Amino acid sequence: MTIPNVFIIESLKFDDERDDTFEGRLLSEILHLGGKKSEYFYIRTRREMEEVMEIFEESDYRYLHLSCHGSQASVSTTLDSIKLKDLSEIIGPYLREKRLFMSACLAANYRIAEHLIPSFGVYSVVGPKKVVDFHSAAIAWAAFYHLMFDENYKSMKTPEIKKNLQRVSDTFRIPFNYFKTGKKGTDGYEKIEISPRTYSERSTPAK
Repeated sequence: MTIPNVFIIESLKFDDERDDTFEGRLLSEILHLGGKKSEYFYIRTRREMEEVMEIFEESDYRYLHLSCHGSQASVSTTLDSIKLKDLSEIIGPYLREKRLFMSACLAANYRIAEHLIPSFGVYSVVGPKKVVDFHSAAIAWAAFYHLMFDENYKSMKTPEIKKNLQRVSDTFRIPFNYFKTGKKGTDGYEKIEISPRTYSERSTPAK
């Protein structure tokens, strides 16, 4: 049985390192403050990511959080650019029946979901739909994990993920893509778009 903790892998540009904008490290510290164990690794190359994924497997942690720069086609370590299809080949074998959270702007899209979910049995992929600055991303992800673990310390379920992503989206004005395993007859995955609501939309009772 896997352990419902967060394993964080972070990689930044040299300028980010000089500015001390380590979102993943901050997130790890906040999780510890909240009584939730986490593992944190900082990497600079694709090769290091491959090695750290083996440590992730040994940890038996259930949630992988990637914090790095991203685009609609790739993610970046400090020294390497990795196409999303290649990234899925690197991390997919270690993510069966687990969840991936991507703090990598624009990278949580169909290009990675179509490989990870049907081919490797990943439960879900979540990430922002737009470019998000460091300060907003760090606080938003901390809020999301706090809401999730405060509600259920041992597992994450689709209704709670949707509800808490919506709460974070409303608060920080960040839209998210949430890809999950799909129903029979689909491409193997389902896309759920979470967008910020206005105050009036939040106040209207659901029908």
